[in-house]
Amino acid sequence: MNPILKNVLAVIAALVAGYIANMGLIMLGPNIVPLPEGMVPEDPASIKEHMGNFSFGNFFMVWLAHAAGSFVSAFVVTKLAANNSRTFALAIGALWLVGGIMMVNMVGGPTSFIIADLALAYLPMAYLGWIVAGKGN
Repeated sequence: MNPILKNVLAVIAALVAGYIANMGLIMLGPNIVPLPEGMVPEDPASIKEHMGNFSFGNFFMVWLAHAAGSFVSAFVVTKLAANNSRTFALAIGALWLVGGIMMVNMVGGPTSFIIADLALAYLPMAYLGWIVAGKGN
């Protein structure tokens, strides 16, 4: 297979896999740690309104979902890319970081969570995904 086509397909597969991991944990989270009473998780305004009632567990589940999305995406792209897997893994981590920054701008949160989320959930997890996947081809 053409390496460019293989890399494009690897990135698409990685983003889909990361999205599934992220959304799976976001959907599973309230079953493990209940959301604040009256919060509608699909509504950013509701999330912002109830943010003060979040427990550590609520924040941890969000962080875990973000970290898992980045990790799984990097792992998959490392396994599937024809070449330059570290570059692809870190680029996907950067895309997840951009999404995290957009989410922070939409719903906010405590400064400590924002720092932990943006600093630890995206690029470090993408790098770890690359390492765990065998550091590329």
